[in-house]
Amino acid sequence: MKEFFVDIFEYHHHFNQKLADLLIENVSQLSDRTIPLFSHSINAHQIWNSRIINSKPLGVHQVHTLEKCKILDKANFEETLKILSEQDLQKNINYQNSKGEKFEKSMQHILFHIANHFSHHRGQIISDLRQNGIEPIVTDYIFYKR
Repeated sequence: MKEFFVDIFEYHHHFNQKLADLLIENVSQLSDRTIPLFSHSINAHQIWNSRIINSKPLGVHQVHTLEKCKILDKANFEETLKILSEQDLQKNINYQNSKGEKFEKSMQHILFHIANHFSHHRGQIISDLRQNGIEPIVTDYIFYKR
């Protein structure tokens, strides 16, 4: 299962980097929500990593430059690989959400949530790009594996 998650996070990192480059190239044509949405996706990954390793989280809706998003995405990816190499996927993580509510979930569930969260928001960003006349990159997993 760990190999599966490594593959999934390699896929997301690969396309997050490419998407950031596309956004940088077209920054003047982006909708007002594109950069905050991309930042949120990156922040959420960092927040979940921080819950696992007990480090300081970013703000959920903290907005970054696209260049900073690329740096944060790389750091998130590297931290997730470290987590995967050192932690048991069945281990339960106790955490509080942004509202202060307490929960407990397995690392496996948390990692799947992070991956699914990226897919959801990447789809929104791609829709925004199309609506603004920008040809999006193809980010389907099967294309990545080809």
